[in-house]
Parts: sequence; C-alpha cells; structure tokens
Amino acid sequence: MEDIVQPPSAALESAPRRRGLPAGQVFAVCAGNALGFYDFVTYSYFATQIGNTFFPAHDQWVRLMLSLTAFAISFFMRPVGAIVLGTMGDRHGRKPALILSFMLMGIGIVGLALTPSYAKIGLAAPILVLLFRLVQGFALGGEVGPTTAYMLEAAPPERRGLYASFQATTQDFATLMAGFVGFVLASWLSAQQLEDWGWRVALLIGGSIIPFVLIARRNLDETFALDQEPEAAPVAFRPYLRIAVLGLIIIGSGTILSYVLGYMTTYAMNTLNMAANVAFAATMVNGGVSFVFDSASGWLSDRYGRKPVMIVPGILLVVLTVPVFLLIVQLHSTAAFLTGVGIIAFLGAFSQPPVLIALTEALPRAIRSRGLATVYALAIAAFGGGTQPVLTLLLHYTSDPLIPAWVLTPVSAIGVIAMFLFPETAPIKTKRASAP
Repeated sequence: MEDIVQPPSAALESAPRRRGLPAGQVFAVCAGNALGFYDFVTYSYFATQIGNTFFPAHDQWVRLMLSLTAFAISFFMRPVGAIVLGTMGDRHGRKPALILSFMLMGIGIVGLALTPSYAKIGLAAPILVLLFRLVQGFALGGEVGPTTAYMLEAAPPERRGLYASFQATTQDFATLMAGFVGFVLASWLSAQQLEDWGWRVALLIGGSIIPFVLIARRNLDETFALDQEPEAAPVAFRPYLRIAVLGLIIIGSGTILSYVLGYMTTYAMNTLNMAANVAFAATMVNGGVSFVFDSASGWLSDRYGRKPVMIVPGILLVVLTVPVFLLIVQLHSTAAFLTGVGIIAFLGAFSQPPVLIALTEALPRAIRSRGLATVYALAIAAFGGGTQPVLTLLLHYTSDPLIPAWVLTPVSAIGVIAMFLFPETAPIKTKRASAP
C-alpha cells in the first residue's frame, strides 16, 4: 500500500482555487534560481581560466584546485543564508526575502566579473573572489525556500507540481544558456582571450537580467504574511525532523547528480582530452534535455503522485550510470559523450523536480520557507561544494575515467531508498486516501 501522508491543515492548506501566476511573474520568482545556476555553470566552465586569473601557482592543476576550492567555500554560507533569509520569509513575508536574496546574488556575480586579476592587484584579488563567492552562497542559500514556498502558495492546488517544477525548468534553461554562451565564446575567441576577458563577459551576460528581475519582484503580490495568517501560530520543527532528514538525503543525492553533470565540461577537457566546444556542448545537452522534461515531471507528479515520478527514473539511474560511462570511455567519441550526458540528464530531469515539491508540501506554512531553505542549503553545503574537487582529486590520483560513475551509482541508490521512505504528499493522492 502506498505511503500516504495526511498533512496538517497548515501544510496543505485548503485555499480557494486560484488561477495561478502570469508567465512574467513566474519568471520573476524563479529567476534567482536560474541566475544561481547560470553562475554555477559558468564558473564550472571557466574554472581553469578563473584559477589562472586569480590564484598564483606554477602548476595548472593546483590553480584549478584553488579555483574549485574557492567555488566550494561559498557553499558553507548557504545554511547561514537559508536560516537568515528563510526566517525572513516566514516572519516578514516571501516578497522581502525574494528581493533581498536577488540583490545579494547580483552583487556576488557582478562583483566577481569585475574583480581585477592577481597580476594587477595582488593578494587583494583572491580575497575579493572569496568575498564575492561567500555573498553569492549566502544569497543562494536563502533563495530556494522563499521562492519554492511562493510558487506552491500561488499555484492552484491541483497544479502545485507543475508550478513548483518551474524552479527546475528555469534553472535548466539557465544551464542551457550558460552552455550556449560558453560554446559561442569558446568557438569565437582564442584561448588567451577566454582567459583574459571571455569568462567575464559570460558572467556579465547573466548579470544583465538583475535590474529587470528586481523591478518585477517588487511588483509581486505577497502570498504569506504572518499577521494575516491565523493558522500561522508558532510551529515546532521537531515533529517534521524525519521528513527533513529524508529530504536532506534525497536532495543530497540529487545535488551530487547535478554537480557531476556540471563537471562534465571539465571532465571532457581534462580527462577525455576533448575540444573545448565539445565540452561546452555537453552542458547545452544537459540544460536542453532537463529544460524540456522538468515541467513534464512536475505535471506527471500532479496526476500520479510525487513518489512514482521520483522513484522510477531514480532506479534507472542506478542501473544505467556505469554502462553509460563505459560507453563514453570506450567509444571516446563526441556522439557517445553527448548521448551519455543526455541519458543521465533525462533521468535526473524526471526524478528531481518532485523532490522539492514533496518537501515543501510536507512542511507547514509557518516554517515552510526556512525549513525548506535550511534542508536544501545543508544538502548543497554538504554534497554540492565538494563534489567537483573530490572528482578532480580522485581522477588525478587514480587515473580511472569511470570515477564519476563509481561515485554517482551508490549515491543514487541511497537517494532511491530515501524516496521509498518519504511520504506521499500530492493532493490527488491525499484526497483519495481520505475518501470514504
């Protein structure tokens, strides 16, 4: 029998049927996640060039590791941002948290793009890089909780999965755009131009949307204000600890999957010795496939429940990851590499969007923003920031090109087990369970 949760009225409130948000407002809400992933993918693409620009070392591998370490350090600020901005979303409304998090995100991405090189300002350069990455981590940590809570609360109850999946859809569209920008720059510019200023152009292209999104977010309607919510009395987090732990495991598993996919550009260039434009094309495949299927996953989870849509592709991911990487390594062709990336991205696109939806639905409104933000940020901090440096170290010391598969397969299996244990939260399932 299916594991059905009967959430408290605060968790799955019986709000009047809503018409939903216009497309422009959907983008305004989800743009923070999109910009965060654009920044992440672009930094991953140009980790080598950023390392050469800001971190002095005689060995290029050491510069790459310093660059990835600076990238990883920002993840430790995510739980802090989740607690501060997530609590702000629960106490003062979702809208103020949305505005502040996006402002800080803009400072982080534009600040990094405009930081002078080590050759020009010396030690101040890597210090500024670390500062801007910490600001970026703080902002991203507080972005997911308020935005996902806002989308769920603004959505018609029977379309929550679809609306909340727009978070993943927009972030994967940003991944696609980052891949496209990187591909174009790698095709048009020389290696020296990419290192001198090409990576800065890529970041500033993403930063160009910041003023427009800030204006749009200022015009959003509030979906949650504490003084207008009679059911928003203080709620203890302890009864939801099991939900939080399972969510942490599932999101952690999905985080490692996302960051392995994000690493495929570096993997293609440094391990498979493929051309830069082929490596950038991998991210375009990842972003394009995920963009197409993310919302399909959310829509299916509204019709059939969150758990089936998470579990089935999760199992396929466990079974197929090693064979896919074997084909990539043995065939060592552009077609095999891009096809393999597409298969892994397809399975991830179906299994991951319902996770945030289910966790958001399972939490009461009064702690939804900070609860979701904290669980998500802890998962990202614990598993996201270290994934790429760990892969780089393992590949360097073992020379085994199957390392990404050996890492991803057991991690995905653990995630699937947690999915089985997580309660079903989709309204269509809970209604059936409560029917006489």
